[in-house]
Amino acid sequence: MLPILYLATQNKHKVEELSALLQDHFDVRDLSTLALTEEIPETGSTLTENSLQKARYIAEKFQVSCLADDSGLEVEALGGAPGVYSARYAGEPKDDQANLQLLLQNLQGKSDRNARFVTVLTYYSEGSYHFFEGEIKGNIVEVPRGTQGFGYDPIFQPEGERRTFAEMTLAEKNKIAHRARALEKFKNFLDETQKCADV
Repeated sequence: MLPILYLATQNKHKVEELSALLQDHFDVRDLSTLALTEEIPETGSTLTENSLQKARYIAEKFQVSCLADDSGLEVEALGGAPGVYSARYAGEPKDDQANLQLLLQNLQGKSDRNARFVTVLTYYSEGSYHFFEGEIKGNIVEVPRGTQGFGYDPIFQPEGERRTFAEMTLAEKNKIAHRARALEKFKNFLDETQKCADV
């Protein structure tokens, strides 16, 4: 029987991605099974602070093992923006399309379109917090392409690719994306921990 792991996110797209990548290690559950009604606070000034804040909120409120994620898109020509504010770049309420359009608007006339996606995962289990970071570099295309994914996926083209994230299937994106890279480190940690326990 696999151990239960709660995903400390209310983003259904993230739940789908994380579940697909973790199903061999855990019985993955979303927060609907905990009857959480309020928004998880995100008031940190960095991705790491936000990720830890979300994990700590769920861990302390429900006393369960959990995994939190905070991700951001950092664009060089915009000084690293939107970064930690990626989900709320165009203000409240969160609106993926408005965020994407504002980013393209702010990049008009700029030749440097280099960017990177970053994810910080925080894993809580048995009183300890562990952090795992993943990134992928690429560039921002001028016109959105594709219908898959979410957020900035239609305008982010990874290095070495001709397609945006939104033109890839979830399985294809999960092979190279920032969240997948952070999760690979997490799974390596789990495997090493298990090996030590088996000795």
